[in-house]
This record gives sequence, structure tokens and C-alpha cells, in this order.
Amino acid sequence: MKEELAAIKQEILDGIKEKATSRAEAFELRKQYLDSKMGKISGLMKQMKTIAPEEKAEFGKSVNELKNWALEQFTALDEKMKKLELEKRYAKEKIDVTMPAKNIETGNLHPITQMRNQLIDVFAGMGFEIYEGSEVENDYYNFTALNTPKDHPARDMQDTFYLSPEFLLRTQTSSGQIHVMESKKPPIKILSPGKVFRSDDDATHSPMFSQMEGLVVDEKITLCDLKGMLDVFVKKIYGEDTTTRLRPSYFPFTEPSVEVDVSCFECGGKGCKLCKGTGWIEILGAGIVNKKVLENCGIDSEKYSGLAFGIGIERTAMLKYGINNIKMLFESDLRVLKQINDN
Repeated sequence: MKEELAAIKQEILDGIKEKATSRAEAFELRKQYLDSKMGKISGLMKQMKTIAPEEKAEFGKSVNELKNWALEQFTALDEKMKKLELEKRYAKEKIDVTMPAKNIETGNLHPITQMRNQLIDVFAGMGFEIYEGSEVENDYYNFTALNTPKDHPARDMQDTFYLSPEFLLRTQTSSGQIHVMESKKPPIKILSPGKVFRSDDDATHSPMFSQMEGLVVDEKITLCDLKGMLDVFVKKIYGEDTTTRLRPSYFPFTEPSVEVDVSCFECGGKGCKLCKGTGWIEILGAGIVNKKVLENCGIDSEKYSGLAFGIGIERTAMLKYGINNIKMLFESDLRVLKQINDN
């Protein structure tokens, strides 16, 4: 029996020397000998029933001594492996402060943010103040106060995201006009940028997009003022050779209403794929503020008049940067975004 205990002892020493190169291997080696069910030393106690009665005490003492010795060996081995692994980790994570720094790639603002900032800079230079309203509006400010009839298609569930019969996600930043005109007397000159929401989704439309509404209210405001202002805007954004033209249109909150086109900045008005051969590109809607809208806000429509225009920021960016699908502006594809940097 003494020879068997000595052999186990030697096996443990050889195993520690040859097989244990990590804490995981040391743990597996320990299980071979000290596991309560399958371990070799634990198994020795099962032989107790075959030992002569007068030898049982000595046998049990020898097995316990071997068990305690093995426990000490494996505890020391675990500490050793733990220390070695820690040293390897420190060596791997060591930073050489004398090495040259890695090139850090700087980012840039998203194209929509860039375009928003450019538009604000253009109109702020013309004296506009910034007003940002709430994205959740009630029916009155989004439709009724803007002279939108009760039976107008824009009020349909198919076009508008209603939160309740009264509240909805604003479909236009024009609602900000009403808030400003109710709280401020003319002269008024504000720019209202923000997110708007409509039930629309294709290559050039998104259920959520950015709009920038402009409003001027003062004495003797005319379409000439509107065209002059928009001429400055398109020259700043699309180039000094760009011009505008106004086409008759209809919006409930302006009268007269116009669609605004710009001369194609790609072909100079000669006709190309971008302008579909016409030489002109539609960019926004505008007009003279309807007298009913002014009166809804308590402004004397006989003394004051106003102009308003709504710019789609995504559309403006898509035209300027040559983007043919609005979804590219929402997918955060760095291959697209890295190419656009006007900062």
C-alpha cells in the first residue's frame, strides 16, 4: 500500500512539472486526484473495507497525509499559474509611450446637419431669428389655424400620424408660425427648423424628415421680397449663377402660392438628367401668407402682410451632394457620409 501512495505522489509531481502550463490545466490535474467522486486519492478511501482491521488506522492516516500534501501542492501550483498569467497579461497590455501615435480619423457632421447649419447661416445673415417648436402638435396649430379645411386630404389618417383625435406628430414646421404670431407682434422674421412626420415612403420621401420654415410679417411685404430673398438663398447654396423662377400653385395657408424652381446647377439650364431636360429643378413651396392665417393670430391683415416658404432639408442636401435616394441619409453608411464634408 505504501508503494501505491508513493506512486500517486510521484505522479502528481510529474504532472505538475510536465502537464500544468496554465490554471485551467492545473485545475484539471487537481480533479484527477482530489475530486470527491472520481479522484484517485478519494478512491483510496473506498479500499478501506479490504484493509485488515489492525491496519485501517494507519492506512487512513497515510491517505489523509497524502491528501493534505496534494492539496498544498495544487494550491501552490494555482498561485504560480495565476502569477504567470498575470505577467503575460501585463506584457500583452503594456503600452510603449515612445511609439508614434496611431492616426486617428476625425469625423464630420452628418450631411443633414451640415445643410441645416448652412441654411441657418444664410437666413441669419438676412436677419432671421430661430424658433424651434414642438414635434407633437394639436390639430388647431397644425391645420385649422393654417386655414386647412376640415375635409382637406392632408388631415386623413393615411397622411398624418395621429396620437389621438386632437394631437398628432406635426406634418410641417408651419405650425411654429402660428405660435410666434400669437405671441409676437410684427415685424416678424423667423426661421423654424425641425423634424416633421408624414405617412410617405419612397426613394425621395421618408416618414420622418427635416424641414425649415421661413416667415416674414411686416408692412407691404410682396412676392418681390420673397423672390429676392430666395435668390440670395439659392446663390449661397448652389452657386452664384443659379437663379429662381416662381410657378403658380396652391397651399391653404398662402395666397397667392408658388412653387419655386432653380436653374439647373448641373447643366446651367441646358437640360440634363438631373433636371430631366427642362433646365429647372423644383426645390420648395412658398407664397404670401393668407389673410385668414394672419387674422387667426390677431394680426391686422389690412395693415400687415407676410411671406412664407418651406424648405425640405433632405431634398436640398440630395440635390447639392448628388444623392439619389433619401434612405442614404438615414442609413449612416460611412462610405457615403465620408464623401460629404463642407465644414
